[in-house]
Amino acid sequence: MTTDPLETLRTKREAALQGGGTTRIETQHSKGKLTARERLAILIDEGSFQEFGALATHQNHDFGMGKERYPGDGVITGFGKINGRRVAVFAQDFTVLGGSFSEVQSQKICRIMDLSMEAGIPLIGLNDSGGARVQEGVKSLAAYGEVFYRNVAASGVVPQLSVIMGPCAGGAVYSPALTDFTIMVEGTSNMFLTGPGIIKAVTGEEVTAEDLGGSWVHNARSGVAQFSAESDAAALGLVKVLLGYLPQNNTEDPPALAPYDDPYRQELSLDTFMPAEDTMPYDMRDVLNLVVDAGSLLENHEQFAPNVITAFARLDGRAVGIVANQPAVLSGALDLDSSDKVSRFVRVCDMFNIPVVTFVDCPGYLPGVEQEYQGVIRHGAKVIYAYAQATVPKLSVITRKAIGGSYVALSSKQMGGDIAFAWPTAQIAVMGAEGAARLLHGKEIAAAEDPEKTEADFIADYKERLFNPYQAADVGQIDEVIEPSETRLRLIRALEVLRTKVHTNLPKKHGLFPV
Repeated sequence: MTTDPLETLRTKREAALQGGGTTRIETQHSKGKLTARERLAILIDEGSFQEFGALATHQNHDFGMGKERYPGDGVITGFGKINGRRVAVFAQDFTVLGGSFSEVQSQKICRIMDLSMEAGIPLIGLNDSGGARVQEGVKSLAAYGEVFYRNVAASGVVPQLSVIMGPCAGGAVYSPALTDFTIMVEGTSNMFLTGPGIIKAVTGEEVTAEDLGGSWVHNARSGVAQFSAESDAAALGLVKVLLGYLPQNNTEDPPALAPYDDPYRQELSLDTFMPAEDTMPYDMRDVLNLVVDAGSLLENHEQFAPNVITAFARLDGRAVGIVANQPAVLSGALDLDSSDKVSRFVRVCDMFNIPVVTFVDCPGYLPGVEQEYQGVIRHGAKVIYAYAQATVPKLSVITRKAIGGSYVALSSKQMGGDIAFAWPTAQIAVMGAEGAARLLHGKEIAAAEDPEKTEADFIADYKERLFNPYQAADVGQIDEVIEPSETRLRLIRALEVLRTKVHTNLPKKHGLFPV
């Protein structure tokens, strides 16, 4: 009997839609996880998804693979639209052989990555895989290498977003680490090079997968992930929001929204916002939310190195990257992790033509033996390198402290900063007043009848003469001392002027980033 070709095609397509079958889909749901196709239905605009490679299957039947073959081989790849903008996407299907990574999976993912770069559209990976397909041996290892190579090639060309929606172990973790942003789902996702079983066998340590590589670990401790979400649906919603701040590729500007917040809005509360005592903390988020377009602040790395805030926001509808010291944590001092956080974020903004606005209230780098032993010099140099290399518009607002090396590193004129503003409460100096008084007048203090009063007088004198923004303004290091309430308007006007900024670095293969 002759088989109807059209019926054969329909049968194969139907098999691809079933994934690993009803039982495995139910198991996926019982863990609080959606299937790959359910995730794509949430992420991609309805009716816009065009799948590729739906009928591809593995070629190796050895080592227990058996005769059963699954169309798609555990990954769905294709193109679609998110809020009307084109994207390339792949979604691993844990219901098919545990989503294990194979030669065919690599071929499909690499194909969509190549097309993403050629078309100049963002690449989104939904990761949910038990790791390399052991039955394929070295083929699966080589398959990972093909993906890593393309991650590096695509870096700085198109935005790359990784969403960890299940296990991600072994070699699989390197691909998300090479992308621009990693989002993890709380309670159901994890990332680690070696799992709990291997760690116990080798070191004797007992640890759960969640404690070893769960969302909290990588968002708050390791810094591997930039965002955390409560559920699959929330993570996919976050992808949509994040893409709204990013361009399609490095040759375009980020999408601008129709202005919805008055650019002339002045927040008079900022004029009296700063605490009377310069040692008193305050929450920099309160300042940022009053300056940027209402509701537009999207923090990046929120739980990691909280002494610095990095975030996307909008000013008059246009995307900007925000770097801000957080005086409520460690007085806003820079340290190892916050230096990494700042440098990475500035580089991402520079890659994708997003202006950087820096709010400075920093007493300097965190002192300590451990900081020095762990390389705070090297990590701090990353901040300098990132700002100096960035060619996008760079604006700064010094709200209070800008002391020592932190003043230089955080978007100063010497780092290529375009426009520098300061509030009247700004304190710009080589070092803190207490240390300066002791350094400059130590002998006089020691010889005084009342050393404490004499030291206090020298401190007060130093603050009055040098702890203000006007000396910096006199020599052109600060462009303007502004009223805090006019910060929003000043930034919007400056960004409007700098929108057509043209600047290129000297031609070279690449520099030596202080890794």
